[in-house]
Amino acid sequence: MKVDGKPYRTIWLGADSTTVQVIDQTMLPHRFVIRDLRAMEDAERAIRTMIVRGAPLIGAAAAYGMALAMAADPSDAMLARAYSVLLASRPTAVNLRWALDDLRARLSLLPQGDRREAAYRRAAEICDEDAEICRRIGEHGLAEVKRLKPRGERLNALTHCNAGWLATVDWGTALAPIYQAHNSGIPIHVWVDETRPRNQGASLTAWELGKHGVPHTVIADNAGGHLMQRGKVDFCIVGTDRTTRRGDVCNKIGTYLKALAAHDNGVPFYVGLPYPSIDWTIEDGHRDIPIEERSAAELSRLSGRGENGEVLSIDILPEGSPAANPAFDVTPARLVTALITERGACAASEAGLLSLYPEQARAA
Repeated sequence: MKVDGKPYRTIWLGADSTTVQVIDQTMLPHRFVIRDLRAMEDAERAIRTMIVRGAPLIGAAAAYGMALAMAADPSDAMLARAYSVLLASRPTAVNLRWALDDLRARLSLLPQGDRREAAYRRAAEICDEDAEICRRIGEHGLAEVKRLKPRGERLNALTHCNAGWLATVDWGTALAPIYQAHNSGIPIHVWVDETRPRNQGASLTAWELGKHGVPHTVIADNAGGHLMQRGKVDFCIVGTDRTTRRGDVCNKIGTYLKALAAHDNGVPFYVGLPYPSIDWTIEDGHRDIPIEERSAAELSRLSGRGENGEVLSIDILPEGSPAANPAFDVTPARLVTALITERGACAASEAGLLSLYPEQARAA
């Protein structure tokens, strides 16, 4: 995708073929900053502090974190330590574990002298695979979009959090169909939930849609149901950090409320879903998915650009008031119209997912 006319991915290898470079998403939308990751600890910090965020991008960053570890020390001890440290950086997105399991399994079979090159090669492959997966999600999502009948002169989508190219290596999951619709000339407009408390919608989704020229409007999180009641939303589409084999969808806090409003108003509710985000080991999302509880400071403080252009951080809660900050919720499969994957769209159910991924069927 493009930023001021220049194509970017969210993560790439630097000119020295060792340093990993990423867009610092904590600086957006006010500053466009590129950070260098020179050690495994840098990758862990980038994931934990949300310099990089979004389930697919977290997986890619973890893969490069393993590569950085092998560049420093390709020993078995470092392989085990890097796996443990990176796995603990974020608990909810299953792509993190998927990427780390993939790298550990491959590298553990190799002589130590071959591990550095193999780790960097596999990390690059994971990035390329993610970009292609998201492009194909966009194609299948575009087919779904073309079947919708706009209630006005253009299609109006509503999305929550950020599941665009900033959350992946390129294209995005939920936003990939929107980009492809826009690119193909379909009149489309996006209602962008601000997505408190970190404001990924207002800060990231609006920024990247604007850079690509997609018409959009930022709204307060609580406005979505009202817009659906007024017939101003033709479909909702979100991403996912982890989806169970039965189709329960874990995503940014507030997604469940949008799904309830969509269900009550007959608005289709889609989920863009790359296969590494499917956790085939879990059936019940409410019972089995760990929900990350993040710092209360994300809720109690806001950052923004002042009149002089300086980026400021301010307190907004009464002094001494406690705050709770669960980062995700689980939308039950019954509220999801369809899961849109790189292999096609399916019902949010075990049978639906197995129709696309028959290799995941349990042995009789």
